[in-house]
Amino acid sequence: MTTIDPRTATASAVTFPPAFRWGAATAAYQIEGAADEDGRTPSVWDTFSRTPGKVRNGDTGDIAADHYHRMREDVALMADLGLTDYRFSVSWPRVQPTGRGPASQKGLDFYRALVDELLARNIRPVLTLYHWDLPQELEDAGGWPQRDTAQRFADYTALVAEALGDRVRTWTTLNEPWCAAFLGYAEGVHAPGRTEPEAALRAAHHLNLAHGLALGVLREQAHPSAEVSLTLNLAAVRPLSDSPADTDAARRIDALANRIFLDPAFHGRYPEDLRADTAQLTDWSFVRDGDLPVISRPVDSLGINYYTPTVVAAGSHPLPSPWPAAQDHARFVPAPGPRTAMDWPVDAEGLYELLTRLQDELPATPLLVTENGAAYDDYTDPSRAVHDPERVTYLRAHLEAVHRAMAAGADVRGYFVWSLLDNFEWAYGYSKRFGIVHVDYASQRRTPKDSARWYADVVAHGRLPQD
Repeated sequence: MTTIDPRTATASAVTFPPAFRWGAATAAYQIEGAADEDGRTPSVWDTFSRTPGKVRNGDTGDIAADHYHRMREDVALMADLGLTDYRFSVSWPRVQPTGRGPASQKGLDFYRALVDELLARNIRPVLTLYHWDLPQELEDAGGWPQRDTAQRFADYTALVAEALGDRVRTWTTLNEPWCAAFLGYAEGVHAPGRTEPEAALRAAHHLNLAHGLALGVLREQAHPSAEVSLTLNLAAVRPLSDSPADTDAARRIDALANRIFLDPAFHGRYPEDLRADTAQLTDWSFVRDGDLPVISRPVDSLGINYYTPTVVAAGSHPLPSPWPAAQDHARFVPAPGPRTAMDWPVDAEGLYELLTRLQDELPATPLLVTENGAAYDDYTDPSRAVHDPERVTYLRAHLEAVHRAMAAGADVRGYFVWSLLDNFEWAYGYSKRFGIVHVDYASQRRTPKDSARWYADVVAHGRLPQD
């Protein structure tokens, strides 16, 4: 267990343990490009981004940050920053173009080369199997609301594990299944763009089932010492007031944002209040006998993605909503404080709240902060430098929150900044920049921002600079 002496948990002595993992994160569709090369077929995000009106400025991930062709340059950047870990995702339609059948060896070759390059630079590969790029053929067959998609995911996991299981020691089954289920199938602002609340609940269950099935495959096929994890974008839910109506609204959102994934994965059940809240949409008969024991197979760690808190009051949410059966009971109130370019409030206390909550609820489960970062309106000055003091301030505050949580007993093993590179930011296209490395999309020139140099200093010394 990674521990911190509470006596050192002050702003003047924010020092992390020597074994703490320092990383950066990306996702395949957001950076790779090469959308139709070497046998890769469309994912739901290719289809969605090419649909007029779905993505800002009509942007697509066809080229993105061209990481597919610039992978070695990007790994050299990671090495220059001193990263110990790199969290990336595998493109399902690059590896298994139809979502069924044999693997594409050319697709696997890219990830073999990436893993080998990382290991040669003493950077630990942290492989995510699913970061939302469902093969379009599987969506055409019904997508995540269909139970068969979970089995297809298990088969795909076996292909990747067979190819990389001898070299990858850290695996993540799913990234942010909440987004895939509820933004994709309820609100329709993410691929595949459907607005079907009941289908979103089915999708959430089948994503949970996919996680459990994939975990079983990895236990059989990955290296015996492999660490298998799940990454969730858990919400730090706060009621606006202590009134019964506001606290009930927060309860409803907590059930849909957090407990719909935590409870089946760690306790082998779905929350009774969630079932009652959504009874007018579904009887949950899509949960079959034997599903929950599969979903609740033990993980070795839990990844937490955090950006901003969630403040909830009684009220209503305009339709379509990503909150099935809660839209008439809950509304969202912006938290006070400075804003990022996403108009998200900056509030590091929410990360502390999440980490300490999880330590209380899951004391035997090590934690990783697998995404944390901020978008700002970055630009290069005439000397090609990128000064981003707001991002440095954001990262410092959140690392201080991680340190305080560790001092309070949270077993946090590592931190991954989002993101290594500026990239395709889903429905925002290229209008939002989260990277600590600036990408000029016309030339594909990479320029480390001030935040990258600051983060490299943190990684090198294992502590926050006293500035």
